Amino acid sequence: MTSPQGHTLSKEERLCGKTTVSALISDGKWGTTPHLRFCWAAGRDTGLNRLMVSVPKKFFKRAVKRNLLKRRLRESYRLQKELLTGTGVDLMLAYSHPEIADSAVLFAEVTEILQRISAKLAAE
Repeated sequence: MTSPQGHTLSKEERLCGKTTVSALISDGKWGTTPHLRFCWAAGRDTGLNRLMVSVPKKFFKRAVKRNLLKRRLRESYRLQKELLTGTGVDLMLAYSHPEIADSAVLFAEVTEILQRISAKLAAE
């Protein structure tokens, strides 16, 4: 089964690399939701919105649980990335809760994050 054209998360849309991640963490704006911390920075010259997902080993020792949460976060972003109106936005989602959240909860929190970022981009 193929997904619609807009609902993909290609390699170019993933934020990776030591220099780009450290630049995002040092220059980005931070925010929180009940289960997530997020950092974002606009005005990157890539023309694409890029995403990075992090689940710390501090809360989840088993890789199976960390990978489950990363999959849920990436899927939540992938299905609603059109809510992010600007282009060239780098976004990092870091899970910050000691218990595993349901997909619906994470979906709602990612929606809230994308709407907050879009509102701030529109205000600038």
